[in-house]
Amino acid sequence: MGPKGSKQAKKKQNAKKQKNAQIEEELQIEQEEVRNQVNILVLGTGESGKSTFIKQLLILHKGGFRQTDRETYFTTIRKNAVIHIVQMVNACKSFGWKLEKKNHELAREFANIKTSEIKELKKETVKKIKQLWADPALKTAYKNRHKFHLPDSSNHYLDSIDRIGDPEYSPTDKDILFCRIPTTGLNKISFNFGETPWTVVDVGGQRSERRKWIHQFDNVTLLIYVVAINEFNQKLFEDEEVNRLLESLVLFEKTSNDKFFKEKNCVIFFNKIDLFEKKIQTEDLNQCFPDYEGGNDPDEAKKFIKLKFLEAGENESRNIFCHYTCATDTRNIENVFDAVNVSIIENTLKNGGYM
Repeated sequence: MGPKGSKQAKKKQNAKKQKNAQIEEELQIEQEEVRNQVNILVLGTGESGKSTFIKQLLILHKGGFRQTDRETYFTTIRKNAVIHIVQMVNACKSFGWKLEKKNHELAREFANIKTSEIKELKKETVKKIKQLWADPALKTAYKNRHKFHLPDSSNHYLDSIDRIGDPEYSPTDKDILFCRIPTTGLNKISFNFGETPWTVVDVGGQRSERRKWIHQFDNVTLLIYVVAINEFNQKLFEDEEVNRLLESLVLFEKTSNDKFFKEKNCVIFFNKIDLFEKKIQTEDLNQCFPDYEGGNDPDEAKKFIKLKFLEAGENESRNIFCHYTCATDTRNIENVFDAVNVSIIENTLKNGGYM
């Protein structure tokens, strides 16, 4: 090979080295990004408030709900208002809560409604809903909603039925936060928290959905477990014999000690704390935990439940952080996630030997 051929070969070799160096640099950058990526898996039983947290993250970090989102919730919210009245009317019949005589015929009309066939909310229907919702028997039903499956948020929609029934109605952020749609499959959101990329994944809480969790266990930075702390006197939707809070405790113990999670830091959100603090004043925590001796003191009850979960997930190879939350309160969730972010940063520094 002549001098010219030798120079060309050397030039190609240098170009190849430069290309390899560039690829190596890109791989290192990508690996660094993966190391810095925060992957959070949100778990918990059905109706604990996991999906509401995801909605709050949309508000806080993704610019809020789009008009298409509001249009999607429009039909569901209006339909739910009718369903809630039907549920309470049927509960009044089941539990013997007597409606005023003037509402008997109206109650029979709603009791015969097939909820699957509800298509719209007419002006006349709004008027009937207002009349029934004003009946003391339905207020009794709402107060005793733990005895049947009525969402806590039903009063929000029924108190606002004129607004929701307006032809020009557009769901507010609060309406959407209160709207309950069971999660099937995965609900994922990605965003930057400061300079750090976060991906948060919510999975279905019903028993039939839990088998799908296994596919999301790789590269999890943190486990967030959501507990509906107010459910200490309620039964599971899928099994009327099982206490909801005990089901959540059993699931947390099983999940947090699973081989995928036993060394992962965990944050427990004791959610619906506002409802819990009202309920504990009239309901006894003994119906869930016979060994509880703190009476109706909200602080004693909170500490007792917190200790139960900490004992269930105890593992010296990881930390468990606890927060009392109200998932429908945007400011509360913003403060809680700021605290979670600090915990992640501190843990990263600790693992890197900087603390």
